Amino acid sequence: MPLSSRDAIAPLRITRIVAAPLFGESPKGGWSFEIKAEDSIHALVAVHTDAGITGYGSCFTDGRLVEAALEVLEPLYRGENALEPERVAEKLRQNTFWMGRGGTLTHAISGIDIALWDILGQVTGLSIGRLLGGRHQDRVMPYCSLLMDEPARLADEVTVWRERGFRAFKIGWGPFGRRNDSRLDEAIVSAARDALPPGGRLMVDAGASDAYWPNGLKWALRTADMLAAYGVEWFEEALPPDALEDFVTLRNMSRVPIAGGEVLTRRQAFMPFLMRGAFDVVQPDVTKVGGLSEQRRIAWMAQDFGIRYVGHGWNTALGVAADLQLAAALPNVDLVEYIAGSAYVDNIMATPFQLDADGMLPIPDRPGLGVSLDRDRVSRYSPHAARLFDA
Repeated sequence: MPLSSRDAIAPLRITRIVAAPLFGESPKGGWSFEIKAEDSIHALVAVHTDAGITGYGSCFTDGRLVEAALEVLEPLYRGENALEPERVAEKLRQNTFWMGRGGTLTHAISGIDIALWDILGQVTGLSIGRLLGGRHQDRVMPYCSLLMDEPARLADEVTVWRERGFRAFKIGWGPFGRRNDSRLDEAIVSAARDALPPGGRLMVDAGASDAYWPNGLKWALRTADMLAAYGVEWFEEALPPDALEDFVTLRNMSRVPIAGGEVLTRRQAFMPFLMRGAFDVVQPDVTKVGGLSEQRRIAWMAQDFGIRYVGHGWNTALGVAADLQLAAALPNVDLVEYIAGSAYVDNIMATPFQLDADGMLPIPDRPGLGVSLDRDRVSRYSPHAARLFDA
């Protein structure tokens, strides 16, 4: 029998939303202007409600920007029903687009949206994957994301993580494509390939979204030919992120699948790339594009265009958890990104992620995101950790 209005779940009103920038062990990014450990490039977000239920999310941007964005958004979210993530997130977008479409506000809304889905899951007793439509799978393969280095050092690094159970690897940034030395580029890829486990999978990320990327389409075409000889599964960020026409040409001519999209935000920004066939693999970042609500739209749209979806929410444990839930809710998602050795992924949860014997990550089926932050562990990396947990 349907629930009567008396039995329906009462609204949970948002009382406040807070952010805790993460500092102290920010992992290197391989950028030309390198990230320092004390830099804030990631922030955790908590949505508090009048029922004492708190949801958690994550943003991939400087925590100070998130804090400023929350002040701007506060009149729009205060008192809203936390059980309506898509409506609330869209309200925030629709009423702030004139301040900048896809910038800091969108990044902040991403963390809020993830946290609202987390709350809805806690109240209903369902994992987000089930709320988003059901569980197509119970586990998914994480690919270990490593910065490139000189060949011998990179081989040693791959070996370390192979021995910890990873079977898929993505190598990126570092010296690749930045020294005008095609022999070095090939030696790096060859060393990584040789260090893989039997049957291991390898992806290559040029990192052309870096500042002042020096190479263009012809370099990407030559490099794609080289990567094909090593059985590379995809070539990521081979071109600057706005080079739509060159991406279309590269995808049409490359024997290696072409991946990209991690710096794009909002579904509207992805549409030209999907419609023109610029990617074989699209990689929206759940902590940047607008959260799970927007990420799901992009992923389904990609499927309609025959383009593979792989999430990019690698930056904190909550970003990984969100990607895992969407990997459960969508068909044919076989990989999630997992940055190697990041304290913000491995050291902030009550129960850290654990690979199984097959090198797979189980997808939590507990309410909401299915993971729990550890207050003391988060406190190591944020002087504002208490605001996440204290209602």
